[in-house]
Amino acid sequence: MNLNNNPLLQEFSTVLDTAPFSKIREIHFEPAILKGIEIAREEIDQITNNAETPNFENTIVALDSSGETLGRITSIFFNLNNAETNDNIQEIARKVSPKLSAFGNDIVLNEQLFKRVKEVYEQKDSLELTAEQKTLLDKQYKRFSRNGANLSEYEKEKLRKIDEELSQLTLQFGENVLAATNAFEMHIADKDLLAGLPDSALEAAADAARSKNKDGYLFTLDYPSYIPFMTYADNRELRKKMSLAFSSKAYKDEFDNQENVLRIANLRHERAQLLGYDSHAHFILEERMAKSPQMVTDFLSDILEKAKPAAEKEFAELTAFAKNHADKNNVTLNRLEKWDAAYYAEKLKQEKFDLDDEKLKPYFKLENVIDGVFEIAKRLYGLTFEKTEEIEKYHPDVITYIVKNEDGSLNSVFYGDFFPRKGKRNGAWMTSFKGQWHEEGKNIRPHVSNVCNFTKPTSTRPSLLTFNEVTTLFHEFGHALHGMLADTQYRGLSGTSVSWDFVELPSQVLENWCYEKEALELFAHHYETGELIPQEYIEKIKAAANFNEGLQTLRQLSFGMLDMSWHGQDPSEIQDVKAYERKTFDKTDLYPDIDGTCMSTSFGHIFQGGYSAGYYSYKWAEVLDADAFELFKEKGIFNRETADKFRENVLSKGGTEDPMLLYTRFRGSEPKIDALLKRAGLVA
Repeated sequence: MNLNNNPLLQEFSTVLDTAPFSKIREIHFEPAILKGIEIAREEIDQITNNAETPNFENTIVALDSSGETLGRITSIFFNLNNAETNDNIQEIARKVSPKLSAFGNDIVLNEQLFKRVKEVYEQKDSLELTAEQKTLLDKQYKRFSRNGANLSEYEKEKLRKIDEELSQLTLQFGENVLAATNAFEMHIADKDLLAGLPDSALEAAADAARSKNKDGYLFTLDYPSYIPFMTYADNRELRKKMSLAFSSKAYKDEFDNQENVLRIANLRHERAQLLGYDSHAHFILEERMAKSPQMVTDFLSDILEKAKPAAEKEFAELTAFAKNHADKNNVTLNRLEKWDAAYYAEKLKQEKFDLDDEKLKPYFKLENVIDGVFEIAKRLYGLTFEKTEEIEKYHPDVITYIVKNEDGSLNSVFYGDFFPRKGKRNGAWMTSFKGQWHEEGKNIRPHVSNVCNFTKPTSTRPSLLTFNEVTTLFHEFGHALHGMLADTQYRGLSGTSVSWDFVELPSQVLENWCYEKEALELFAHHYETGELIPQEYIEKIKAAANFNEGLQTLRQLSFGMLDMSWHGQDPSEIQDVKAYERKTFDKTDLYPDIDGTCMSTSFGHIFQGGYSAGYYSYKWAEVLDADAFELFKEKGIFNRETADKFRENVLSKGGTEDPMLLYTRFRGSEPKIDALLKRAGLVA
């Protein structure tokens, strides 16, 4: 192929230098990535072979600036591999991932390059550097020292092989989970079997069946299909069928991930040991706010001690309610199973608070919620969002916006991709197609994306969100704001390039606005009548906010503990993935275990995403966000002075300084766990 005709290797002659999706074909990716590696390698060689004495500009800044072409291409490719993949794209990913991993190792294991970096690093006390420059220097030095620069040639070769295999295994893990998710369908022809399901869920299932040329109703393991079924379907056997399918993804089936899990865990441990660390968790946590596995374990155990009594009380209440409810309906319920959890919890919540998602959904039309979160961003940070058709999209569902600052200048480009489809992995995430940095006096602005899997509109109604989906949208948009409001000199420190146990603060703090009357009034209007959400519903949302909080906390803690269990010690003796997982869950699980199910084999956050030895960060960030939001509550949730302070010290600063320093500069003191426990209703 003529590389001169490859759009990924040309200047993007598009609106605001956005990705030219209409011109990009699958055949462009592999040659563009290989050329991108070649260009980046030349840039690294220029730094390494520079005859001038190493200094901050010609070595540290030059390293930060290198690889721009490659980064631009790979961000487009891997974002599509998550949001719009197919067999061809997955095959390309399998081919290029080892090459990218090898190139990454070529950099950090380059002895001459490390020598230059080390020479600058050893002069750091005599250099007049800003706080941001000191952080960049420290980060660049550790990029080498923590990843094998001091190893022998034999050890370096060993590290290369480990990293190459890991890049393949994590890809395969994710492909297996997606394939297992797509492989399951439950086709129901008899509507009588679907009693309890709301009209919206039935209509979506009917649309799904029609799309496959089937009559009746089709249910899948995608969240907008799975969650309503498990929450509302009266038929316990069908709930069980769905639950077992969901909980056994990539476990003992044709997409089995057991060997991948064991191999990934062992390779990570081997890698950490090679680099001089006790475990993968020790390696990861050295650069996090929580500095050690012991600190994480103590943190999770502390919350477990306070949450478990509340969870046991809630479980007993739910069990009694479920048995009583089942008796009234002539159903025998000997014990509460996992496929009963959401169903009876919803019934109990309705009884206690007279509140259910079907009552709320008409007030949460997707477009209105989007407008609402945009208005909140305007009131807090002066941002405005202009919908545009001029920016190219990778799928017709995607919505594009040009984001402006208060003075009318460009802030960023924003992509919103909200509905499930076959080529998109489950869940919700923020990503970017282009970062932010300063170059030659210009502030290069980012291209940010939110990808979600919300209920699709049907032929008769728009996309109406559950309240949980509303908080998910706000969560991911909080991450987007972290990217949009980035304002750092260097790209390697910009936006969400922060400690993983700090990155969830901007996302989780924004969820708090979903519970506030002043914020809800901006967007919670009935999609047919325009009526504002009734005050009594707002009060019920707030009252129900802590419903089963003990059980929810135990669930989050169990995931964090499972992560630390896989990554905080030597896994070489583990033979049975399920049996090992079970030992960890015994501390937190109040429901009976189910044969044939396993979470680890589909735990994408830790075996495919970037959360290995970092899942605890969700809970860690809850402490930060509860503490931070107390200040907003005290001053007013739209208080501009507080918002400016949060923007200046957290959102715009990226990873330029120690996160605890940034947080205390905003808040005036270090965070306290009390705010979280109080908000969760776990202490008086």
